Amino acid sequence: RIYALGSGSDYTAYIHHVGIASLNMGFGGESGGGSYHSIFDSFDHYTRFMDPTFEYGVTLSKTTGRATLRLAQADILPFRFTNFADNVRKYVEDLIELAKKKREETEKKNKLIDENAFVLAADPLKTYVPPTKDTPVPEFDFTLLESALARLERSAEAYEAALARFFASGKSLSAEESQQLNAILISTERTMIREEGLPRRSWFKHQIYAPGLYTGYGVKTLPGIREGLEERNWDKVRQYIGVVSEKLDGVADAIDSAVALLSDE
Repeated sequence: RIYALGSGSDYTAYIHHVGIASLNMGFGGESGGGSYHSIFDSFDHYTRFMDPTFEYGVTLSKTTGRATLRLAQADILPFRFTNFADNVRKYVEDLIELAKKKREETEKKNKLIDENAFVLAADPLKTYVPPTKDTPVPEFDFTLLESALARLERSAEAYEAALARFFASGKSLSAEESQQLNAILISTERTMIREEGLPRRSWFKHQIYAPGLYTGYGVKTLPGIREGLEERNWDKVRQYIGVVSEKLDGVADAIDSAVALLSDE
């Protein structure tokens, strides 16, 4: 999977504020040794221990350069949406599971309070204030979100099929048609932007990815819904189920427009 982007790097303004599709390219699998952002994060340390012959650096430069050229020189931007839809499905399933877990934890805690368990288990030699009961976690209706996701998946599959048929036909697009199609493809990321931004941080406008309010760098997927669950703000959860559903429908609309354009050729 392509890892969801949080914050803390140059892509932050592009994806989170204005909705420009972004990639953070790099190599992993080996330990950085703890030097990152430390006094040892220097050219001397890098050339002595990390990559003395610059093989990793050169390879990453070539990889990034080829990806950039592929995007810059493509008649049709090489954007795909089936993997995006698959990732969003995982995000939605995680949220449904999080809501279930929150409900179970709340019921367990409230039952223990009713049974005076925290008071009975407290150390009598220490000052202790027992917790109070939490408000029950409601049963949220995720139907709207699941419907929007299902539509996104259908649209993504339809685009793959339309693109395959187009290439198999041997046809080509005029410069004007290519520009029109690419404008639609570019718009898909813009569609995930909400001008009002996220609660308490209006600068962050993307509704699928955002750095967590309290995590900084760390990413939160479907942040409006997820943070509503984490903060026990049930009205916020309900609101952003609607907001995110609308955004996913918007992405599906854009993809459907691309399918229609390809199918007309």
